[in-house]
Amino acid sequence: MVPKNRAFCEKAEKVRFLLVEDNAELAQTVQARLTLDGHGVDWAASLDAAEDHLATAAYDLILLDIMLPDGDGRDFLAAHRRARRDTPVIVMTARSAVSDRVALLDTGADDYITKPFDFAELEARVRAVLRRRGGAAQTVQTFADLIFDPLAATVAVDGEARELRNRELRLLEVLMSAPERIYSKTQLCDRLFSAAESVSDNAIEVYVARLRRKLDGSRARIETVRGVGYRLTVA
Repeated sequence: MVPKNRAFCEKAEKVRFLLVEDNAELAQTVQARLTLDGHGVDWAASLDAAEDHLATAAYDLILLDIMLPDGDGRDFLAAHRRARRDTPVIVMTARSAVSDRVALLDTGADDYITKPFDFAELEARVRAVLRRRGGAAQTVQTFADLIFDPLAATVAVDGEARELRNRELRLLEVLMSAPERIYSKTQLCDRLFSAAESVSDNAIEVYVARLRRKLDGSRARIETVRGVGYRLTVA
C-alpha cells in the first residue's frame, strides 16, 4: 500500500522538514508519511548534505539521526546551536539510556524519539515541538463530551478517563482533526499503517469497532457512511 492521501497534521500551514538519515528505507518511509498533507521534506543522507541544504533553504523542523556516514549527529546539533540557529530539532536515536537522552536535550535537541518508533509517536512529537515553537502549548482537543489528549494517549468521556492503545489513538486523532468529514477506509489505512505493512480489508473495521467501545456512552460517535467511509459526529 503506497500512501497517497492527506497526512496527520491538523494545522492548515505546510511545514518544511529537513530529514537527516542515512538509512534509505527509513528515510523514504518517513518522507512519504510527512508529504501526505503536502508538507515539504528534503532528505540528506549525510551531514555534508545536510549543511548544503541548510545553506540554501530555511526549514521549520529538522529530524536528525545520530550515526551518520560522515560524522556524529550530536556534533552537528552542537554546531547548529553554536551558530545560533533556532530551527527545532528532533533527534532520532537507537540509544535508550536516560543519560544519552539527557545529553541530547542538553546539547540542544528540542525532543528525541527512540528507534524503532511508531509513526503516531513521531507525528505527535512533531506537533508538540511545533506548538511549543509557535507559543501554543495546548494539545488537548475537545468535541461534544470528549476531551482528547494525544500526547497522554487518553480520552475522557464526560469526565471519565479512558486509555487508548496506539492505533486507537491514531484513529481518534484523525477523526477529531476534522469532525463530520468522511474518511474512506483507504485514507484511514494510509494514516494508521506504514507502507511496508500488509493490511487486510477489514483492519479499519476492527479498529473502528475497538474505538467505538472506548467511546461508549459518549454523545460523540463514529458513524458509518455506507459505501463511503467513516466520520466523527454527534448523536
